[in-house]
Amino acid sequence: MWANWRLLDGIARALFAAALALGAYFAAVAVVNSERFPLRIVRVVGEVDHVRADAILAHVSARLSGNFFAADLDSVRGAIEQVPWVRRAAVRRQWPDRLLVRIEEHVPVARWPDRRLVNTHGELFEAELERVLPRFAGPPGAELEVSARYAAFTALLAPLGTPLAEVTLSPRRAWSLRLADGMTVEVGADRPPDTAETRLARFVSSYPQAAALLHGRVQHADLRYPNGFALRVSAPAEAAGGGARATSAVRRDGKE
Repeated sequence: MWANWRLLDGIARALFAAALALGAYFAAVAVVNSERFPLRIVRVVGEVDHVRADAILAHVSARLSGNFFAADLDSVRGAIEQVPWVRRAAVRRQWPDRLLVRIEEHVPVARWPDRRLVNTHGELFEAELERVLPRFAGPPGAELEVSARYAAFTALLAPLGTPLAEVTLSPRRAWSLRLADGMTVEVGADRPPDTAETRLARFVSSYPQAAALLHGRVQHADLRYPNGFALRVSAPAEAAGGGARATSAVRRDGKE
């Protein structure tokens, strides 16, 4: 008899738990489908320069269905991340009737040959921008590496006072640069321990002395030498008919 009571008590407890679970389920369904919790406000937060709030709201409205509890936040986030200039979006509910949308915007660093832009994370994205930016080029998938080396090359070239305008990585892994003043620099491929940065640092340290010995503007520098670099300059017009060029080779010790 005692065993039967324990069995009946267990069955009763199980039925009670099941009833509670069913009640919670139907209550949740009622809340999700209720019209008493409408979404009234979508608020966009975050520092942005290019993303327009009306574009965000249009994409949110197209994906938004259901009330405060039923809105599919992953769908909303995915739609927002399709908006030009949006790198990432985070969406969360804020009681009682709003969605908060936080935007991380792409920050452009350079242009890629296919007209896309490169951001500070070395990622390609599509957007319209009229501002002048440096130009990157390289094999498919090399945008992150080119971005990282651009930062390193920029730091090394800072003493010259002329910013980088172009960075190119060839299919053979050779680096070439163009400065804002028009000078091109053939850095070449990495040949450890003689890396591109090592050759560029050597060039920058010796360049002022070498340029002072030459007459005319330096147009081209070739660093692909084991013991120095070669410079090509434009000769003065009155001395060379306006189009002649002079070439000078400089050894590692800075002597011609």
